[in-house]
Amino acid sequence: MSFKGLKPIVYGGREVWPIIEGGKGVAATNHASSGAWAAAGGIGTVSAVNADSYDAEGRIIPQIYEQLTRLERHEQLVRYAIDGAVEQVRRAYDIASGKGAININVLWEMGGAQAVLEGVLEKTRGMVTGVTCGAGMPYRLSEIAARFNVNYLPIVSSARAFRALWKRAYHKVSELMAAVVYEDPWLAGGHNGLSNAEDPLKPEDPYPRVKALRDTMRGEGISDSVPIIMAGGVWYLRDWSDWIDNPELGQIAFQFGTRPLLTHESPIPQGWKDALRDLEPGDVLLHRFSPTGFYSSAVRNPFLRNLEARTERQIPYSKVEAGEHTVRLDVGVRGKNFWVTPKDLARARAWAAEGFTEGLRTPDDTIVFVSPEERDSIRQDQADCMGCLSHCGFSSWKDHDDYTTGRLADPRSFCIQKTLQDIAHGGPVEKNLMFAGHAAFKFKQDPFYSNGFTPTVKELVDRILTGD
Repeated sequence: MSFKGLKPIVYGGREVWPIIEGGKGVAATNHASSGAWAAAGGIGTVSAVNADSYDAEGRIIPQIYEQLTRLERHEQLVRYAIDGAVEQVRRAYDIASGKGAININVLWEMGGAQAVLEGVLEKTRGMVTGVTCGAGMPYRLSEIAARFNVNYLPIVSSARAFRALWKRAYHKVSELMAAVVYEDPWLAGGHNGLSNAEDPLKPEDPYPRVKALRDTMRGEGISDSVPIIMAGGVWYLRDWSDWIDNPELGQIAFQFGTRPLLTHESPIPQGWKDALRDLEPGDVLLHRFSPTGFYSSAVRNPFLRNLEARTERQIPYSKVEAGEHTVRLDVGVRGKNFWVTPKDLARARAWAAEGFTEGLRTPDDTIVFVSPEERDSIRQDQADCMGCLSHCGFSSWKDHDDYTTGRLADPRSFCIQKTLQDIAHGGPVEKNLMFAGHAAFKFKQDPFYSNGFTPTVKELVDRILTGD
């Protein structure tokens, strides 16, 4: 028995429940969870972002980059990404056994996104029902979908973003656009689509934003039977009862990103699963440290707090004596041409006395103060860059033309590939980026998880369908 009014939808030629497993970045969603979600009658989503592949014994192949140049490492990264995602799709497809559907998720801002997507779809024909894609403006998604005859499901955070994609490209391949994912930029985990017009500290009610998206879709002649998938902040379907069968919104489906992390099939390590049970409201931070330049949401653990503290140890400087910049900086930097205010000189000296003796320049004409160990770690990570993003603020890499953003590498950011690979494969949760949606505190409150209970994916899907 499903929750009030929730009916199956037809997707990929078969009836499925309108509940979707969100495809979570580097190795946090794999074949085991996605295949099980599809087998339970929903839409499972394999993450095609640097997914794991396996050796002949079934062990995960470590992604190691021994090439000398960034470009060679980037080419290796693309090979790993295609091999891993193909393997994950094949395994998920087998587990699903003809039930539900398997999607793949890619980030348009990942390095080599188009090459990876084409490489995966070429080798998984007939297995992938659709491609979800966000993080940037993936104009070329529709033409790639047309080439491989798969559905595409753009991820947007506003009606305005959808209109731009539709007008420029998607109207030409309207028949393959199976749904539009509305990802709440204040509530979703991972990278979010907050624009400069929106205030990160003032969350907006998703209902009027989704209604505006539907109005835009109707204005372009898109049928109400094309679902809008609500993503971000979705926990209990009973909280969304007035969205279901609502003529203002048309067909609505729901995406669950955070809840599937805590299942038997979820591939994340036990330490990460245990940490999810202890979160309180406010423990997930919407921040801007990501080298993508996007806002993103992650658990405010010691890793993230360290980035917050690092950014606060920051002062502006001038290369010439000008305005209030009347004194030379005499700590953290070599050379005499960094002019700062007297007040900032006092702050810099205090930080140096605390052990933050190294000043690193940022692209914004500021100097940030770190310890010698942090400096060495930052520089090593920047040197080891394997080009995992189309544009990286941390290393100044970009994946085309002259392979540089032309901007100074930013020491206030971090190597996202390194930390996501580490946490997904058993690294310490307190020393790595731990993505989660803002509703993650409900693991502690929801009686379903009491006494340490961890459901199977099937048990979770069955529970969600009751409204709880």
